[in-house]
Amino acid sequence: MKVLVPVKRVLDYNVKVRVKSDQTGVDLANVKMSMNPFDEISVEQAVRMQEAGDATETIVVSIGPDKAQETIRTALAMGIDRGIHVKTDAEVEPLAVAKILKAIVEGENPDLVILGKQAIDDDSNQTGQMLGALLDWPQATFANTLTKDGDSLTVGREVDGGIQTVKVSLPAIVTTDLRLNEPRYASLPNIMKAKRKPIDAKTPEDFGVDITPRLTTLKVAEPAGRSAGVKVADAAELVAKLKDAGVI
Repeated sequence: MKVLVPVKRVLDYNVKVRVKSDQTGVDLANVKMSMNPFDEISVEQAVRMQEAGDATETIVVSIGPDKAQETIRTALAMGIDRGIHVKTDAEVEPLAVAKILKAIVEGENPDLVILGKQAIDDDSNQTGQMLGALLDWPQATFANTLTKDGDSLTVGREVDGGIQTVKVSLPAIVTTDLRLNEPRYASLPNIMKAKRKPIDAKTPEDFGVDITPRLTTLKVAEPAGRSAGVKVADAAELVAKLKDAGVI
């Protein structure tokens, strides 16, 4: 089974987000960037499937500027076999990403595409679902557990009421949630090996995809500061305040 793992380079989750002074977007100058945390889980799952003998080849793909190769190398150091870098300095919206991934799928013929349920920069939660629709493949989103059973996958999905178990036939799309696994740290020997693994260079034009944005950002602003809470002496005072606020 061949597994394709799309990953995205995003602002590191430990970095405090700063809005540009002109409010046109988030300030990314001189800040740490890293692999989207949900995509790290996808990479880990693909590597585990290969180690278990369920996957024969794993491929990582990232769409972005030259520095996106660093994200690809991270995935290669975690154990992915090879990479594809679709180079563009433009902002690529989820639909354009899905169209590029569709073209890559048609060229690589993977049995499984596994990707994070959302990226922590735009929180769109759209790419996996759009790719499933474009390919007309079954999809299992928000995966909490994943087991291969012959030509199908059994996936436990995180839903509001708990865990929903679904079975999808291959080829399929799976998007990963936080509790699927704990991503590994790349060892120094594997980091050195990753430097020798191949990365194919592509552009959106190679796939005939128009990445012109369909949305325009009018303004980006920080959320308003939260007011301080109030301490109450006892439960009776708490109930009284809730009644005054119309909560109860």
